Amino acid sequence: MTTAPSTSTDEAPQTPAPTPARSTWAAVRPLVLRLHFYAGVLVAPFLLVAALTGLLYAASFQAEKIVYDHELTVPVGDRELPVSEQVAAAREARPEGTVTAVRPAPEEGATTRVLLAGIPGVDPDHTLAVFVDPYTAEVRGELEQYGSSGALPLRTWIDEFHRDLHLGEPGRLYSELAASWLWVIALGGLILWFSRRRALRKVRGTKGRRRTLGLHGSVGVWAATGFVFLSATGLTWSTYAGANIGELRTSLGQETPSVSAVASGEHAEHGGAGAATGDAESGAGLDQVLAAARAEGLDNPVEIVPPADADSAYVVRQIQRSWPEKQDSVAVDPGTGQVTDVLRFDDYPVLAKLTSWGIDLHTGTLFGLANQIALMLLALALILLILWGYRLWWQRGRGSAFGRPIPRGAWQHVPPYVLVPLLALIAVLGYFVPLLGIPLAAFLAADIVLGEVAHRRGRRTYGGGGTTVS
Repeated sequence: MTTAPSTSTDEAPQTPAPTPARSTWAAVRPLVLRLHFYAGVLVAPFLLVAALTGLLYAASFQAEKIVYDHELTVPVGDRELPVSEQVAAAREARPEGTVTAVRPAPEEGATTRVLLAGIPGVDPDHTLAVFVDPYTAEVRGELEQYGSSGALPLRTWIDEFHRDLHLGEPGRLYSELAASWLWVIALGGLILWFSRRRALRKVRGTKGRRRTLGLHGSVGVWAATGFVFLSATGLTWSTYAGANIGELRTSLGQETPSVSAVASGEHAEHGGAGAATGDAESGAGLDQVLAAARAEGLDNPVEIVPPADADSAYVVRQIQRSWPEKQDSVAVDPGTGQVTDVLRFDDYPVLAKLTSWGIDLHTGTLFGLANQIALMLLALALILLILWGYRLWWQRGRGSAFGRPIPRGAWQHVPPYVLVPLLALIAVLGYFVPLLGIPLAAFLAADIVLGEVAHRRGRRTYGGGGTTVS
């Protein structure tokens, strides 16, 4: 008589309230929380350096205009001299160098840049830019220049600090690590915010850890999209992930094309002899080449690259990376001055265009000052989020328990139908983004080992009571 009620009461707990939908998220949430917490604690120092240097880089465009005003600007004159005369003035000032490119004055009141290589004391990866007044051919000064954006010493120093901490290739691992994890931390925080959005929306009137958490979540959710974008675009030119992305684009036929610089005129060999000096005595000179490019619609700003050898042509390309972008290019035969090939930016493959736009947005050139202000705000937001995150770590502790970690073992409670695809996705991402995959694998291995050690200590302490760390 007593067995029936007993069976009924025993069976009731075995059929709990419907929990499948809840249990999936309830099991996954601690895993996301733990990953967000530890990734933030361990990667935040790298992100902080990247944010601070990125903030400086975004401001360097305007600072460069102020610091190098004498070299960059001149009083507007009546008419501009031929480009060949301007190059001749630069050659006279620096006869030991080889002309690698010429950037005619892009607008009224701007100087012409004549870029020289092989100058003693100049970094081999840089060129020496000689600034020439286009109205008088006066040399206004000379500065080292780096990259396609024409970065001068101030911006170059900040750029290299942001990219590799002035440590060369080994230093690039820091920025790739930061870029590899930024999107993971951002998306993890976004998921956690939406799971507690009602509680986190109220910041005013709160205090202590709740207020810090509200500020951290509110700013993070607004900046998350920008962080994911910065992470994705930053990886495109990183050492390892960037190489994988490049291989993927090549396999899909989406690499960035280039104009054919093979000369075809019968006087090409003669034209190549005077190309490096801008001399018009042998074949087409710089002025004729520039006129041919203008006829194809290549307006300012442009860069003229002399033939690399006797079998090569001049290449004239637009170098405006701000919107609307101008990146058309043409090849001009050095013997005849005729255009031999034309490449329009409109004809670039889709991924090549997206990569170009993404890089220009990331570096603050696509939309000029507005772009740079947006980047500075994102960098400032990331700095605040990191500081708030460490404060949350501080506030999480009690007394001597400063920085008390999120409970271990959350992954053990994730349903297999969620865990298996998740592990497969992590494996694929880890392959293409090794500085995400390797640290994550190391973290999981250390976490499992430490969890097992703590579990065994707990069993010994409580006489085999089977305590678990979760």
